[in-house]
Formats: sequence, C-alpha cells, structure tokens
Amino acid sequence: MKPKKSKIEPQGDLFHMRLELICDPDHELVKLAKRIDWAGLEDRFEPLYADGGAPGTSIRMMSGLTMLQSMYGLSEDQVVDRWPENPYWQLLCGETFFSNQKPIDRSSMGNWRRRIGEEGLEYLLKETIRLGVDSGVVKPSSLKRVSVDTTVQPKNIAHPTDAKLLNRSRERLISLAAKFSIQLRQTYRRKGPKAVMMAGRYAHARQFKRMRRQVKSLRTWLGRTVRDIRRKLSEQPDILKLFKDELDKAERLLAQLPKDKNKLYSLHEPHVACIAKGKAHKKYEFGSKASVTVTNLECFVVGMMGLPGNPYDGHTLNDALKQTERLTEQKIERAYVDRGYRGHGVTDTQVFISGQRRGITPTIKKELRRRSAVEPVIGHQKTEGRLDRNFLRGEFGDKANALLTGIGYNLRAILRALRIFFVWFLAMYRLDRAYPAFQAVSGIR
Repeated sequence: MKPKKSKIEPQGDLFHMRLELICDPDHELVKLAKRIDWAGLEDRFEPLYADGGAPGTSIRMMSGLTMLQSMYGLSEDQVVDRWPENPYWQLLCGETFFSNQKPIDRSSMGNWRRRIGEEGLEYLLKETIRLGVDSGVVKPSSLKRVSVDTTVQPKNIAHPTDAKLLNRSRERLISLAAKFSIQLRQTYRRKGPKAVMMAGRYAHARQFKRMRRQVKSLRTWLGRTVRDIRRKLSEQPDILKLFKDELDKAERLLAQLPKDKNKLYSLHEPHVACIAKGKAHKKYEFGSKASVTVTNLECFVVGMMGLPGNPYDGHTLNDALKQTERLTEQKIERAYVDRGYRGHGVTDTQVFISGQRRGITPTIKKELRRRSAVEPVIGHQKTEGRLDRNFLRGEFGDKANALLTGIGYNLRAILRALRIFFVWFLAMYRLDRAYPAFQAVSGIR
C-alpha cells in the first residue's frame, strides 16, 4: 500500500512533548530539515509502492534514516537503536512529538534500499548536490570542472586462503546434506578444522611443504564430499538442483590454479575480485572498485559509482562523467585525472591527465594541481563513511554502499557549513553587544 504522508500536527498532546519545543532552531540538523525537498522525495518514490496491503512507513522517515546512516557511518542496527535517543534525528525524519520507541525494524532499511534501487540512491545524491548549491557549499560554476579518481571498497570477507576456502566449502555442503537427511560416507568434521589450523601454523613457520600437504588433504576431502553427494542424488534431480550452486562453487575451487584469473575468493560473495593497489602495508585488497567524482574547487562529491570487478580506470571515465552530468544537469567542461586514466577514449569532454604538458594554460595548470585533493576526500569517505569495509551484500550492495558514502560526505559538508555560519553570526552578535563602538563598523543592529 502507499506509504503514510508525513504531516505536522498543529494540536498539542497532553502526554507528549513537541519536538519544536525541545530542539534548538539554530541547530544544523533543524536547518537541514527545512532545506530538504521532502515533497519532491515523496513524489519520486511513491510510485514504487503497490496500491494494496498495509500502509508503508512514510517516505520522509525512510529517507531521513538513510541520510542519518550515511552521515554518521552507522549500521542499520545502530541508526534504529539511537533514533529514540535523539530529538534532532526525530525532527529530521518528520516526527512532531518526541517518541521513545524504535521507528522501524532494522530489516526495513535494506528492503527500502532494494525498493528504490540504484536510481533512487542517485536521486538522493542529486538532492545533496542541490542542497550544496543552495547552502553555498559549492558554486554552480564549479560543477563544470571535476576531478575523477577510483579506489577500492573492500568487501566484508575473511582473508582468503586455499585452506580456509576448501574447508568452508566442505562444511557448507555437509550442512546442506544434513538439512535434506542425506547420509554421507564421511564428513571430516574433526579433521578439517585441524588441517586448516596446521596449514596456518606451517605457513607462519615458513614450512611450505608441510603446509601444501595439509592443503592437498583438504582438497581431497572436498572432492570426496562432492562426489559422494552427486552419487547419492543421481536419482533425485529435484534435490540436486538445490545443491547446484554449492556444488558448482566447490568444483570451481577444486579446479582453480594459483595464478588463474577470476578466482573464487569468497563463497558468500563470489563476485569479489583481488585488486592490487601497490600499498606497502596492504599489497592486495579483496572487493570492488568505486569511482569518485568531485568538483575541482571545493571537492564536493558530484558522482559516485560502484564498479563490479577490477576494470581499467580509463574504461570507467566515460560512465563516471555521464553520471555526473545526469546528477548536476550541467555539461562538464574539464575533467582532471591521474595517469591511470591514459587511453580513456573520452571525446565529449576535455580531459587533462596528471603530468600533461601540452595545451596547459595557467588556469588549467592550477586546477590540475588541485586534482590530488580528491585523495583526502577518499580518505574521509573511508574513515568517516563506510567505504573502508562494505557490509552490503552482492553487486547491488557495492553500488549502494558507494552512493551512500557520497551522500554522507556531502551532508557532512553541508552541516559543517551551516554550523560554521551560525558560530560566525553568534560571534559577531556578541562582539557587537560587548563593544558599542563596533556597531558603527559592523552595521549590525
């Protein structure tokens, strides 16, 4: 059913306190709540709901919780649990009276993300860009000159080793067989974990022959389990279909070699790729790439994309620029990238690569030096957002996490600007009251 409309209750309540009496009207979250186009968000997302059934949670509530989650880098559990403690959060989400009850179940946030999809999250990012322009955080002319870079968003998986993957695949097959009451010849429940432990110890002691012997045993036990299940289910094709996904992953593990491409690094996230970034402290990262587009002057995020796998940076530039033009409704004049984008093939926009010498004017040279300012933006997204560890599942989770990180970064910048303006205005007012002679200079009355 269509969600409830957020409405303001003009009438008081004897047993509840109005939020407008609790909250400071000069607080940055109160100012932000007044600036967001809630009616536009409701018009955009209301067609995604069915006509029948129980009424859904209001779109302002779901949008506000999503913004709060991205702003403060919280999980679904954390944002739902903290919501009853903070009246400013409740005011942002459209509540009239203070409530001490949780607004929704935590699973509703994931369901709502899947409902609005990637386009809906892009619309939320577009709304933050509009807010940035209206609040003066970013100039409209700055939207035409951007800096683009890519980074890795690691997935929430254990560090993959052959021993761990082989043993885990065998355990998943055994658990699935027990669910359907399939009696296996041997399960290796005790020998498997011990072999994984010994393989790790031998690797730490640099006794690689002994380590490989343990891995070979784990591989043999997994192969025996796969063949035993296939024999038992040879005459039950309906049940065999339910085992197909796990059996295919197990056979893929048995067949892959150390230097193969597109290896399987996680059983619950099979799309994860191994990405080498050349870092001294972390040679490889396991996850997917994310493209970050910011304005060259203010470093305000105007585009975020989750990229499946490990694509070449130059092949992602065209899609990143198209997304930015779609969100900002501006034609990009100049884009600044690093040397990893050589061979990008973009012809509609002027692209300047770091270290370029030809066709460089003093203005372009100054903007090209500012290209490296995108790196601190990525650092803030990893430390303050959730780009350093992606907990959302699947390829859609990669795209959603990247967009949520960009939304949170923009909202934090907007809140910082609203907070600084209030502090500056308060300081000027106090100075004027303390020193009457300052009134003639400041013009404040």
